[in-house]
Amino acid sequence: MTQENRTQLSNVLVLTGLFVMLVMAVMPILNLNQEWMRWAFAVGAVTVLVGRLMGTYNGPSLRIKRLHRILITSAIMYCASAVMMFLSRGTNDWIGFLLAGVVVQVYASWMIDRESAKTEK
Repeated sequence: MTQENRTQLSNVLVLTGLFVMLVMAVMPILNLNQEWMRWAFAVGAVTVLVGRLMGTYNGPSLRIKRLHRILITSAIMYCASAVMMFLSRGTNDWIGFLLAGVVVQVYASWMIDRESAKTEK
């Protein structure tokens, strides 16, 4: 598998996993809380983690490489959120891990774009 194909597959996995997580995170907030929704959220979180692990950065910038590792950390936070969905039934503790992962992902994605623009100049 070439690097380009691997990157495309990684992007598809991440986007699919994030979409599944988004839909399944909204369902419990709307009081449509069922067991299969927890499992679907967990599958989405693991899909994001696999996608992040596949999409490694092989360029010269150490900062961008570090930021990609931070994206992996956000995927781990999503998996922790899924675990909390199963452990703390009836409470919304899982939302904390989900929001922490979102904040870390937004920061890292923004900084990757910024650093990529700097290196292209």
